[in-house]
Amino acid sequence: MRKIVFAGIAVFGGLIMSDAQCKTVSTISENFDGWKDIDKCWTAQQGKAMIYSKDKKVVFYSMTNPGEKMFLVTPKIKAGRYTLTLDVSDNGGETSLEVFSVNNTSDAKSYVSVAKAAKIDGNKKTFDILLKKDANVGLKVMLNGIHQAVYMDNFSLKAKK
Repeated sequence: MRKIVFAGIAVFGGLIMSDAQCKTVSTISENFDGWKDIDKCWTAQQGKAMIYSKDKKVVFYSMTNPGEKMFLVTPKIKAGRYTLTLDVSDNGGETSLEVFSVNNTSDAKSYVSVAKAAKIDGNKKTFDILLKKDANVGLKVMLNGIHQAVYMDNFSLKAKK
């Protein structure tokens, strides 16, 4: 019995510690080179599709589920004005990227668009965003075809001066 109680305390303590290590930040510069899986301070919401790290990029893959809304959510960001830049490309077809402010990663109603959806065309994307309070930033990728993929790299979020 003591072993079960101790194991429960250890698991609960581990969950608290993993959350505590993800601090609110005011800048992010991520090239995904060191990722073998989605970083523990980021959240992937993929529905019936897939979001994973491969070849030093984050890949959004529709599998056989076109139209599935997929989000990659950053660690919490301090309130303020920011410039977000990232490299994003696809393997063809109609794809788009939209940026959201996320107050609660587990509540879709808390996702508020902060930048218009942009067509993914292989060029670097730049968004000016305003976070009215500390929040996560969510990147929503929409794939409209079967076996479609979007590749994201060189994510940079910097405070505007």
